[in-house]
Amino acid sequence: MQEVVRVEVLKLLQASIIYPISDSPWVSPTQVVPKKSGITMVKNDKGEEVSTCLTSSWRVCIDYRKLNTVTRNDHFPLPFIDQVLERVSGHPFYYFLDGNSRYFQLEIVIEDQEKTTFTCPFGTYAYRRMPFGLCNAPTTFQRCMLSIFSDMVEHIMEVFMDDIIIYGSEFDECLVNLEVVLNRCIEKNLVLNWEKCHFMVSQGIVLGHIISKQGIEVDKAKVELIVKLPLPTTVKGVRQFLGHAGFYKRFIKDFSKLARPLCELLVKDVKFVWDDRCQWSFEELKLLLTTTPIVRAPN
Repeated sequence: MQEVVRVEVLKLLQASIIYPISDSPWVSPTQVVPKKSGITMVKNDKGEEVSTCLTSSWRVCIDYRKLNTVTRNDHFPLPFIDQVLERVSGHPFYYFLDGNSRYFQLEIVIEDQEKTTFTCPFGTYAYRRMPFGLCNAPTTFQRCMLSIFSDMVEHIMEVFMDDIIIYGSEFDECLVNLEVVLNRCIEKNLVLNWEKCHFMVSQGIVLGHIISKQGIEVDKAKVELIVKLPLPTTVKGVRQFLGHAGFYKRFIKDFSKLARPLCELLVKDVKFVWDDRCQWSFEELKLLLTTTPIVRAPN
């Protein structure tokens, strides 16, 4: 794992995102964690299908827990997913833009840089730009993005973190909207990842949902993985299933009522007993996920 850390440190040094620092009262340790790219089904030693997380690579993280405990929380609200989906759905033309390197686009004021100090086998370093792991990083980034596009949000585009969705009711209108947004990106030095941008399409995936002129749909690929999840035999398994299924609860009428037998298994000190009610709930939720309707945003 040291090689993973070494490569990451060299990359950040060459990009001038971090710099060596000799002393700081704020020093956090590094961790190497698997970078998960989703879930899939595999067979265990007994030949049973079980879910597992795919690990495509490794990510170097800084453990900022001690720093976060003494940090005053920023209560700037993140957008509600349902509201974002309703505003962007129902249009015939879209552009999907993706910000490059997310938090690293934001500079940290010099007097606060030493607070980001981390140590690793190759030295002690501090960040010039905002790293992952800080408790206020998501809200700070969202506030910045909204300040950049405040006069455009809810009119010609939406922004959720580094995902930018531009829409229009006509081809030419959408093209004009794109030009306005790109000019603003140039003006504010906001860098985009062109490999992840999609131009003039009729539908796309936004926050785990498919949006189009017809409305909002579930992502079929995600539903297929949920349907393949095996019968839960532990509380952890039940919680995992409910977490995945609950992501699309807006598409299932009376979801809370249907999921109640499974939710009862999550109560503290309750004995885990998988009965007929649980089996029915498990199978019914899977069935309903495969027959979800297209949801239209209210006029």
